[in-house]
Amino acid sequence: MFQFQFPLYNDIVEQARREAVEAGFEELRTPEDVDAAFRRPGTTLVLINSVCGCAGGIARPAAAHAVHYDKRPDHLVTVFAGQDKEATARARDYFVGEPPSSPSFALLKDGKLCAMLHRHDIEGHEPVAVVQKLQALFDEYCEEV
Repeated sequence: MFQFQFPLYNDIVEQARREAVEAGFEELRTPEDVDAAFRRPGTTLVLINSVCGCAGGIARPAAAHAVHYDKRPDHLVTVFAGQDKEATARARDYFVGEPPSSPSFALLKDGKLCAMLHRHDIEGHEPVAVVQKLQALFDEYCEEV
Protein backbone atom coordinates (compact mmCIF):
# COMPACT_ATOMS: atom_id res chain seq x y z
CA MET A 1 0.00 0.00 0.00
CA PHE A 2 1.31 3.43 -0.95
CA GLN A 3 1.56 6.01 1.85
CA PHE A 4 2.14 9.69 1.34
CA GLN A 5 5.11 11.15 3.13
CA PHE A 6 5.13 14.79 4.06
CA PRO A 7 8.71 15.59 5.08
CA LEU A 8 8.20 19.35 4.70
CA TYR A 9 5.19 19.27 7.06
CA ASN A 10 7.17 17.20 9.56
CA ASP A 11 10.02 19.74 9.34
CA ILE A 12 7.55 22.56 10.05
CA VAL A 13 6.16 20.72 13.07
CA GLU A 14 9.65 20.03 14.42
CA GLN A 15 10.67 23.66 13.87
CA ALA A 16 7.54 24.85 15.72
CA ARG A 17 8.31 22.50 18.61
CA ARG A 18 11.96 23.59 18.68
CA GLU A 19 11.05 27.30 18.73
CA ALA A 20 8.84 26.82 21.79
CA VAL A 21 11.43 24.73 23.63
CA GLU A 22 14.26 27.13 22.80
CA ALA A 23 12.12 29.94 24.24
CA GLY A 24 12.05 28.03 27.53
CA PHE A 25 8.73 26.19 27.25
CA GLU A 26 8.48 22.60 28.47
CA GLU A 27 6.65 20.32 26.04
CA LEU A 28 3.70 18.42 27.45
CA ARG A 29 3.02 15.52 25.11
CA THR A 30 0.68 13.31 27.16
CA PRO A 31 -2.34 13.90 29.39
CA GLU A 32 -0.21 12.73 32.32
CA ASP A 33 2.40 15.39 31.49
CA VAL A 34 -0.36 18.02 31.53
CA ASP A 35 -1.78 16.90 34.87
CA ALA A 36 1.65 16.83 36.48
CA ALA A 37 2.57 20.28 35.17
CA PHE A 38 -0.73 21.87 36.09
CA ARG A 39 -0.51 20.50 39.66
CA ARG A 40 2.63 22.53 40.33
CA PRO A 41 2.09 25.50 42.64
CA GLY A 42 2.44 28.99 41.24
CA THR A 43 1.67 30.49 37.88
CA THR A 44 1.90 28.59 34.61
CA LEU A 45 1.81 30.06 31.12
CA VAL A 46 0.52 27.57 28.56
CA LEU A 47 1.28 28.12 24.88
CA ILE A 48 -1.15 26.16 22.73
CA ASN A 49 1.15 25.78 19.75
CA SER A 50 0.11 25.31 16.14
CA VAL A 51 1.59 25.19 12.64
CA CYS A 52 -0.50 28.10 11.34
CA GLY A 53 1.12 31.31 10.21
CA CYS A 54 -0.04 33.35 13.19
CA ALA A 55 1.59 30.84 15.54
CA GLY A 56 4.94 31.08 13.76
CA GLY A 57 4.82 34.76 12.94
CA ILE A 58 3.16 36.11 16.07
CA ALA A 59 2.44 33.70 18.98
CA ARG A 60 5.79 31.92 19.34
CA PRO A 61 7.88 35.09 18.88
CA ALA A 62 5.64 36.92 21.37
CA ALA A 63 5.98 34.07 23.86
CA ALA A 64 9.76 34.10 23.52
CA HIS A 65 9.97 37.85 24.17
CA ALA A 66 7.21 38.27 26.77
CA VAL A 67 8.97 36.15 29.37
CA HIS A 68 11.94 38.55 29.54
CA TYR A 69 10.15 40.78 32.01
CA ASP A 70 10.25 41.78 35.68
CA LYS A 71 7.23 39.63 36.40
CA ARG A 72 6.84 36.29 34.73
CA PRO A 73 5.12 32.94 35.30
CA ASP A 74 6.80 30.35 37.48
CA HIS A 75 6.37 27.70 34.77
CA LEU A 76 6.30 27.82 30.96
CA VAL A 77 4.68 24.88 29.16
CA THR A 78 3.34 24.10 25.72
CA VAL A 79 0.94 21.65 24.12
CA PHE A 80 0.72 21.21 20.36
CA ALA A 81 -2.77 21.39 18.88
CA GLY A 82 -3.25 18.94 16.02
CA GLN A 83 -0.15 16.96 16.98
CA ASP A 84 -0.34 15.92 20.62
CA LYS A 85 -4.12 15.69 20.56
CA GLU A 86 -4.68 13.92 23.88
CA ALA A 87 -2.39 16.31 25.76
CA THR A 88 -4.07 19.30 24.13
CA ALA A 89 -7.53 17.97 24.98
CA ARG A 90 -6.47 17.42 28.59
CA ALA A 91 -5.05 20.95 28.83
CA ARG A 92 -8.30 22.35 27.47
CA ASP A 93 -10.18 20.51 30.23
CA TYR A 94 -8.56 23.00 32.61
CA PHE A 95 -9.73 25.99 30.56
CA VAL A 96 -13.29 25.79 31.88
CA GLY A 97 -15.76 27.90 29.92
CA GLU A 98 -13.28 28.76 27.17
CA PRO A 99 -13.66 27.52 23.59
CA PRO A 100 -10.79 25.65 21.91
CA SER A 101 -8.44 28.04 20.18
CA SER A 102 -5.03 27.67 18.62
CA PRO A 103 -2.69 29.25 18.81
CA SER A 104 -3.57 30.67 22.19
CA PHE A 105 -2.22 31.27 25.66
CA ALA A 106 -3.65 30.31 29.03
CA LEU A 107 -2.40 31.60 32.34
CA LEU A 108 -3.07 29.37 35.34
CA LYS A 109 -2.41 29.91 39.01
CA ASP A 110 -2.22 26.79 41.16
CA GLY A 111 -3.89 24.85 38.34
CA LYS A 112 -6.85 27.23 37.95
CA LEU A 113 -7.42 29.33 34.85
CA CYS A 114 -6.85 33.06 35.39
CA ALA A 115 -6.93 34.36 31.83
CA MET A 116 -6.68 33.41 28.17
CA LEU A 117 -5.55 35.01 24.97
CA HIS A 118 -7.39 33.38 22.09
CA ARG A 119 -6.48 33.18 18.44
CA HIS A 120 -8.50 36.34 17.77
CA ASP A 121 -6.27 38.13 20.33
CA ILE A 122 -3.21 37.02 18.33
CA GLU A 123 -4.10 36.75 14.64
CA GLY A 124 -3.83 40.08 12.82
CA HIS A 125 -1.93 41.72 15.67
CA GLU A 126 1.72 42.66 15.74
CA PRO A 127 3.91 40.45 17.95
CA VAL A 128 4.71 43.43 20.19
CA ALA A 129 0.98 43.90 20.90
CA VAL A 130 0.73 40.24 21.99
CA VAL A 131 3.85 40.67 24.16
CA GLN A 132 2.14 43.64 25.82
CA LYS A 133 -1.06 41.63 26.41
CA LEU A 134 0.92 38.79 27.96
CA GLN A 135 2.97 41.12 30.14
CA ALA A 136 -0.22 42.83 31.35
CA LEU A 137 -1.39 39.40 32.51
CA PHE A 138 1.98 38.81 34.17
CA ASP A 139 1.62 42.15 35.99
CA GLU A 140 -1.78 41.07 37.27
CA TYR A 141 -1.08 37.46 38.26
CA CYS A 142 2.66 36.85 38.58
CA GLU A 143 5.31 37.69 41.15
CA GLU A 144 8.42 39.71 40.42
CA VAL A 145 11.42 37.60 39.46
